[in-house]
Order: sequence, then C-alpha cells, then structure tokens
Amino acid sequence: MLVAERYERIVQLVNDRGSIRVSELSTLCQVTEETIRRDLDRLELAGRLRRSHGGAVSVKDQPQQPEIPYAEREITFAEEKRRIAEEAIKRIRPKDRILLDASSSAWYMAMAMPDIPLTVLTNSIKVATELAAKERIEVISTGGILAQRSLSFVGPLAERSLDAYHVDKAFLSCKGVHLERGFSESNELQARIKNKMVGMADEVIVLADASKFGNQAFTRVADLADVNAIITDRRVEEESVARLRDLGLSITIV
Repeated sequence: MLVAERYERIVQLVNDRGSIRVSELSTLCQVTEETIRRDLDRLELAGRLRRSHGGAVSVKDQPQQPEIPYAEREITFAEEKRRIAEEAIKRIRPKDRILLDASSSAWYMAMAMPDIPLTVLTNSIKVATELAAKERIEVISTGGILAQRSLSFVGPLAERSLDAYHVDKAFLSCKGVHLERGFSESNELQARIKNKMVGMADEVIVLADASKFGNQAFTRVADLADVNAIITDRRVEEESVARLRDLGLSITIV
C-alpha cells in the first residue's frame, strides 16, 4: 500500500467509526504503530482528523461548538452547583495547594471558600476576583489569552505557566461525562488547559451536575481513569453512578 493510499484508508476508517485506536490502525494497515502515529500527526496538521489519547477521532460533521457565555452558565442549575461546591470545599485542608478551573462550579467554590491559609492557582478571572478579598488565601493566575465568553485564560502561555506548579488537589468541571469517552469540553482551548491541569495534581476532583452525564462534547479532556472522584447532584441516574463506581471512581451525590 502506498503512503497516499494508507492516508486515505486511515481517514476512511476514522470517519466510518468515529474514532479508532493506533493499535487497530496498525493491524489494518499492516504497518508499525510508530508509523501510524506519524501518519496521524500529518493528517491532523492537514485538518483531516483529530488526534486523541491512543488514537484518532473524526472531524467529519463535528464543527467546534462555541463556549456558553459565563453569565448563562452561572445561573444554569445554580442550586445544584452550590451544593456541589460546598461538598468540594469539605475536601480542602489549611495550607493545601489547590487548582480551580474557570467553570461556574469553581466560582461557586470561590464564593463559599473560608478564609484559611491556601494557595489557589486558577485561570479564571471570576475566581481570582472572588478570592482577592480573602486575606489568607494566596491567588496565582495563569495569564494567557482571554476567552471572553468564559472570562478565562487559555492558550500556549496559560498552558506553559502551569508547568511551573504542582498542586495537591485540582477541582474542575467539564461539558460531558461519558462512560466510554471520558470527560470532554466543547472548546479545544479549554480542553487543552484542563488536560494540563489533570496532569499536575495529586488528586483530581470533577464537579459535574447531572446534566453532564452521558454527554460527549467536541474535545476530549481526560479518561475516566485520570480522575479520582466526581461530585454530582441527586438528579443523576443510578445506573450511571453504578457503572462509574464499578470502574473504581469515587462518586459523591449531594
């Protein structure tokens, strides 16, 4: 099979299946996994597919979704997010180093956070502003490109700034919690920085109201195995909770 033919075969397989792993492409195309990874890198640069953890996903009929404006997210399932935030705060101890993302759930955490000795790293303008009035909390902001809809910092500078830090606990939210596809975001820049956050914490806690379960948004953030716990609300389906617990995840319902 010529290289060009292999490229077309890979794109066809990815589009037909939606997603496919490197190991399977290696078998089907009869080349090494290293060759497939190089092929996928070139095809992603050409905009013909999107790399994922361990494989590739189709970009066919998947336009990137715009972020929901912060003011809208702030009032959506507000009571559930407050309860989730209050439960999350119970996991924080004095002198912890924690990370809060730019989600509305993280902002509810910042509002309810007691003024105790903490170091808080965040890419959220709203979270940083909320914590500024609490004298015993040291706030570190990532900087970066300002995403106006979410009032958050994203992009290469924001991602690189995270390389300088390690935290005890990371609290973040997402647009989708899927049993097979893991955690996902509607916007690639948000997904990239959240993926970076997952990798820099001893413990990762996802704050996800029940509306997120079963959804698969545009861009993967992390696998289920990459996080330690999920806090959600009582509207979540029992079957979803049972299956997540079977996979070893700690689920707290509030």
